[in-house]
Amino acid sequence: MTLDQLRIFLAVAEREHITRAAEALNLTPSATSSAISALETRHAVRLFDRIGRRIVLSDAGRHFLPEARRLLAHAARTERVLEDLAGLAQGHLRLIASQTAGTYWLPPLLARYRQAYPGITLDIRLSNSETAARAVRDLEADLAVIEDACHDDLLLVEPLVRDRMMLVRAKAQAGQPLDPRTQDWVLREHGSGTRAIFDRWLESQNIAPADLSPLLELPSNEAVRAAVEADAGASILSEMVVASSVAAGRLDCVALDLAPRPFSLLRHRERPFTRAEAALAAILRGKTGGGTATRS
Repeated sequence: MTLDQLRIFLAVAEREHITRAAEALNLTPSATSSAISALETRHAVRLFDRIGRRIVLSDAGRHFLPEARRLLAHAARTERVLEDLAGLAQGHLRLIASQTAGTYWLPPLLARYRQAYPGITLDIRLSNSETAARAVRDLEADLAVIEDACHDDLLLVEPLVRDRMMLVRAKAQAGQPLDPRTQDWVLREHGSGTRAIFDRWLESQNIAPADLSPLLELPSNEAVRAAVEADAGASILSEMVVASSVAAGRLDCVALDLAPRPFSLLRHRERPFTRAEAALAAILRGKTGGGTATRS
């Protein structure tokens, strides 16, 4: 069994599609299929079931999947130890960020990092805060930048800056009273830091979040903002997301005393902090401008 075979197995398992896995790995479909067949033949086990044109994990494949992930994570850690010995001349850093931080706050900082350390390869993913924290905990990412707080004993959490939150609705609703119980809401999905802020605000109004059903639940800030601009309902979003729409008169901002939330850096408590990671953390700590976030 080789690491390349494990990477191919994982890519196919996550996509349940040979061609899409091959594209992600920059391989041909035939080479991808051959690697899976060789792995199955070598160990006399069927890892996938072929159902028509579909390929899905078999029972054995589902049991093997978490072990494959652990093996690849361990191999990545071993490789980073060697990279760290070479200083910052070369290396690889896997960063996962929540959507608001990753879209509006991080890009200029990542550009600064790449300019300072061109030998470090950045692997950057966007997700919601809950998924980002889980990726660091499961060693599938080295660092995460998330919105709001994180309570996980395996993770070290360092607040970086504060992000202002705003309750917005379409300009057509300006001046109308807002009743949280009867208002139509357009919200991010559960697991996002933005949704957590909304739920806590509801609780401060003595409303159980489970008692409200949003008109729309959407997986990105931009989709939520567009729906609110179209008068589908109100929402609570970062000022970085809505500032231009408020300035242009497309959104009305409702005055609320919403506490700012932190953008926080997460890393695994039991993993070594490599030089490449420490260098990125230093740049993130030094950020004082950009968007509307301010230092914690």
